[in-house]
Amino acid sequence: LKVINALQSKHHYGEGEARVICDKVQAKLLKECHDPAKMCITDLRISHWEEAIQETIGGEANRNLAAECYFLWKTTRLQHLTLAEDTRGMLTELRKGVRLLLLTNGDKQTQREKIEACACQPYFDAIVVGGEQKEEKPAPSIFHYCCDLLGVQPAECVMVGDSLDTDIQGGLNAGLKATVWLNKAMTTPVDTSPVPHYIISSVLDLPAVLQKMEHKINAKLGTAHMASSNE
Repeated sequence: LKVINALQSKHHYGEGEARVICDKVQAKLLKECHDPAKMCITDLRISHWEEAIQETIGGEANRNLAAECYFLWKTTRLQHLTLAEDTRGMLTELRKGVRLLLLTNGDKQTQREKIEACACQPYFDAIVVGGEQKEEKPAPSIFHYCCDLLGVQPAECVMVGDSLDTDIQGGLNAGLKATVWLNKAMTTPVDTSPVPHYIISSVLDLPAVLQKMEHKINAKLGTAHMASSNE
């Protein structure tokens, strides 16, 4: 919205044109392929704006205007990144009993800026950014690296994430104890693939799921103990 307003008031674009430019950038972000060895993320994303402006307005490429739009977009986006109070409370409570690690794919600079903006470091024992590692989710190596950081076995870990392709598939690939899919839409396709162990519609449902897991494990241990004492 800030970018649309700036394009209209400062650069005299029509509202329709400004909206089309922003929509085009959004589409480019979704299809983005970034190779940090070839180009830094800042240059790539300024190029998205440059192309979007040129595709909409025509004429000469305007790198300066593109850069202005990008930095305004980025600043506004970071300002709106906050960790909700109830989520912070939940993480604080969870951490009394379990170790917490934040694992994210993506460009090193972009993700570190987001992590700093939402001030979530104090709520986690460790933070791992895919762009800093050899492989990203769903590769097992990054999950095993996280386990090593926490000093735990994969079979003791639970993966919680909103992406079936990277989070859930990654957790399954790495042989973790369980995967929890955060499906905010809660319109589950019939043939969900890969299949998560648990599905939640809000991250705040996580403690209840972990409790359910604990009960299951305790019940299994109880059964095993009975079987061995009967023998």
